Amino acid sequence: MQDKKVDQSFSKQLKGFSLTTAEIIYHLPDYPSLLQSYVWQDYDQHPKFPKLHGFLDFWTENLDGRLFKIRVAHRKLISPAELRVVDGEFSIN
Repeated sequence: MQDKKVDQSFSKQLKGFSLTTAEIIYHLPDYPSLLQSYVWQDYDQHPKFPKLHGFLDFWTENLDGRLFKIRVAHRKLISPAELRVVDGEFSIN
């Protein structure tokens, strides 16, 4: 018998989460005139982005690299109107 687990990312999308990517530009601690890039990605809720804000709060409190600029992109991958229930499942091979 197959285990009918639902993928966590799919469940989050049904609850209104969207794939969020942030490019974080920060100053190198030892060389403040140089900038470094870090890419963060997770499922978060638009428009307030609580998970991203939590990560940025952690960054400012615990890491030495001072933030310079953050660019955020998000894409809602699924909406309730795009989801429909099917009656059966077909397996090939």
